Amino acid sequence: MKAGIVFTGTGPILILTSYASLSDPNLAAKLARKGVMKFIAHELDPALVKARYGKQFEAISDELKRADDMRVLDYNGHNVFYNFAFEEMGPAIYRQ
Repeated sequence: MKAGIVFTGTGPILILTSYASLSDPNLAAKLARKGVMKFIAHELDPALVKARYGKQFEAISDELKRADDMRVLDYNGHNVFYNFAFEEMGPAIYRQ
């Protein structure tokens, strides 16, 4: 499982995904179907996300039993942005 912050035109969201990478073109296509055509993503350590989101993380990750799927863990941009330091984020992944 991968976790990541996806900075969109309307603000950051926190996602969990069973895709092998946040740069997977199929994940980008899935986000595009949800209206997210352009984004900057940063991978996060799933253990760190679990420590910060607890039961909410567990409930969402339990839904990701199927391969190649994605769930939004937090869509409150303020929450997402201030819950993680820049040093905790992986390298930027750009999608235009």
